Amino acid sequence: MASDNRPVVALLGTGIMGAGMGRNIAKAGLPLRVWNRTKDKAEPLAGDGVVVAGTPADAVRDADVIVTMLPDAETVQGVMGQAEPGLRAGQVWAQTSTVGLEGAEKLAELAIRHELIFVDCPVLGTRKPAEDGALIVFAGGPDAARSQVEPVFDAIGSKTVWLGEAGTASRLKLVANSWVLAVTTATAEALALARGLDVDPNLFLEAISGGSLDSAYLRTKAAAILKDDFSPNFSVSLAAKDARLVVEAGQAHGLRLDVADGAARKLGRAAELGHADEDMAAAYFACFDSH
Repeated sequence: MASDNRPVVALLGTGIMGAGMGRNIAKAGLPLRVWNRTKDKAEPLAGDGVVVAGTPADAVRDADVIVTMLPDAETVQGVMGQAEPGLRAGQVWAQTSTVGLEGAEKLAELAIRHELIFVDCPVLGTRKPAEDGALIVFAGGPDAARSQVEPVFDAIGSKTVWLGEAGTASRLKLVANSWVLAVTTATAEALALARGLDVDPNLFLEAISGGSLDSAYLRTKAAAILKDDFSPNFSVSLAAKDARLVVEAGQAHGLRLDVADGAARKLGRAAELGHADEDMAAAYFACFDSH
């Protein structure tokens, strides 16, 4: 803990989401060390007064709060394994990655083995909200961790929804992601159908403007498609992973989620077509027989 009671924070993962989160943690005045597998993605944060660590163990050593923002549960587990030499009992682990139900359980077990205080806290949002400090944080974990993690959540998010025990937050995140995936793929298909039927897609957008069918998210993804600008706010590959997690969660609870399953297959096809690292709006390209 810093001398003025600010928690010392370690952030593992400074990619599309983590970079913005890191800048906002530093902007809030919290002492911060970061690590990223590709170090040049972490180096720009040094200009914000952030210490760039060479290893996960160096990043977490003496930290009060460890934040993970990594692609999937397997990666989180591997990186925390590398961090092991720097871990100590009683550190708070704020796990912000989307890892699904089974992944959240495995990571909670890993926290127990290392005597870490585990907070299951996936975030809702993409690159822009991460950069703006406007993510929505779904948080589940012990009350004892709140005083440590709330300064971090206040820095990265516009709202924190506390949900009780660890695991609850990951369940809510999958529900929210199922909606995001549905809107994204529906937007892609509507614009692809307009193209296929030789209809100006702007006529569709004008027709629903201001009505109950309109939404800011639809506008954002439609604009990316119409401008042919697929700079990643959230990548096709990560969206496909999240779609699979939604489908698996549904199957585990006796649910057939055909929309999420279709989104997973469409995003998978978009990745196969070479769009894996582009924004998830590039699901659009998977609507065509060849592209």
